[in-house]
Amino acid sequence: MSELKSSYDVVIIGAGVGGGALANSLAAPGREILMIERGPRLPREPDNWSVDAVFHKRKYAAKEQWRDKNGDLFSPGTYYYVGGNSKFFGAATVRFRQEDFSDLQHEAGIAPAWPVSYAVFEPYYARAERLMGTHGRAGMDPIEPPRSGPMPFPAIGHEPEIAFFETKLRERGLHPFPLPIAIDYHDGGTCARCATCDGFACKIGAKGDAEVRLINPALAKGGVTLITDTYVRRLITDPSGRTVTGAEIEHEGAVKTISAKIFVSSAGAINSSALLLRSSNARHPRGLGNSASDQLGRNYMAHNNTAMMAISPFKKNRVVFQKSMAINDYYLANKERPYPLGNVQGLGKLQAGMLTASVKWAPERMMALFAERSVDWWIMSEDLPDPQNRVSVDPDGKIRLTYTENNLKSHGELVKLWSKTMRQLGYPLIITQKMDIKVSMHQCGTARFGNDPSTSVLDTDCKVWDIDNLYVVDASFLPSSTAFNPSLTIVAQAMRTGERILKQLGETVMPVRLPDPVAA
Repeated sequence: MSELKSSYDVVIIGAGVGGGALANSLAAPGREILMIERGPRLPREPDNWSVDAVFHKRKYAAKEQWRDKNGDLFSPGTYYYVGGNSKFFGAATVRFRQEDFSDLQHEAGIAPAWPVSYAVFEPYYARAERLMGTHGRAGMDPIEPPRSGPMPFPAIGHEPEIAFFETKLRERGLHPFPLPIAIDYHDGGTCARCATCDGFACKIGAKGDAEVRLINPALAKGGVTLITDTYVRRLITDPSGRTVTGAEIEHEGAVKTISAKIFVSSAGAINSSALLLRSSNARHPRGLGNSASDQLGRNYMAHNNTAMMAISPFKKNRVVFQKSMAINDYYLANKERPYPLGNVQGLGKLQAGMLTASVKWAPERMMALFAERSVDWWIMSEDLPDPQNRVSVDPDGKIRLTYTENNLKSHGELVKLWSKTMRQLGYPLIITQKMDIKVSMHQCGTARFGNDPSTSVLDTDCKVWDIDNLYVVDASFLPSSTAFNPSLTIVAQAMRTGERILKQLGETVMPVRLPDPVAA
């Protein structure tokens, strides 16, 4: 590891998707960029694919506790490693739909318009798909937005059990399509198409997580130094409060202060807000970036998520890699309801031990029999921004996550619709598990971007409004959560922010030009 210097051009706090994509866009010989990661490198080892280690012993989960809105302690499902939560994600890399960037009426309220359009994001989405190594096939999703070209790699294809569902769903008038997914599954690729991708770390490095696709390539380009096992206590500003002058860190048993021209928090929607709140001072008594709007930490979102097992007593499901299909027929207003319900996609094949880790009432032997005969789905609906759903820091330093679920009627209707569909296709027994506050893998909001400093924390390039050299580049910036994994959108926005930072450093920016988007 390189020697730690006292000053850099750019300091990036957090080595997840946002920090990794930004480092990748800035990396070049001659630049001085420091990435600070709270955790270590995650070792590639047999336990990466162990149900007992991952789900029962929670070997890799963060060893800390947060508080809920009632003050009760809980252990969050979050991960501190190089690569962040993406080490355990299901590798879905989906563009938000064009309608997501405008006011979108839901049964429970409005998902607000973004300050920039889908057209602004499109060329960055195209670059992000190439960077992440997305596999898919354009033109099959009925609500797919315009795009400037095909997917970087072809769809991974369905195993016979999932191909059966594709045929049957099409016969019912639905439009299943290949889930865009970032795995190294093509000629010369390393993916073994195993059953331990979704929810597990990849011990062979074949999943397109932030470490593999973003951070390691950034380090190879030059100009980037990565330090691990380092905690950032707070950011320090000059007396005017307009400039961050240093990051106070705990590194190798000592407290140090690192200076830089530009600072970026990419610690995730929860920890970025906590860091800025901990950094309060006389000029910023409510935390950095919170002077005008009082929006820092507010509008926390994490999706309404339900895992579903649809079980047939008559046939076994021999699929190995199940996460290859998605259905968006209910994503917007649809023939069943005059308002959006959400997305349905294949879930990584459930195994007995995975289920008993969260379904405590069920004997493992029974769940093992169910798992052999089930097809498994992830049902995801949008939750809406609510300023009362927020991240704060208690006097003892613990994070408090005040969160009340919303838009539950729509989510419940989608679960019922999909349960009915599965029963009609010969899977009469349905078991569902609604995810709760502990599942924070899709955390977003908390420092929304916008055009008005009185209603947002960040400008449209993710710079904090009232500080000249501080950015937040992770899912904090999202003004709405949509009903998709935000990873690809974070990568796209990081590229936009990278161009702004290079200009601020006085460098000439030559953005990649792509053809105009065309309808899929």
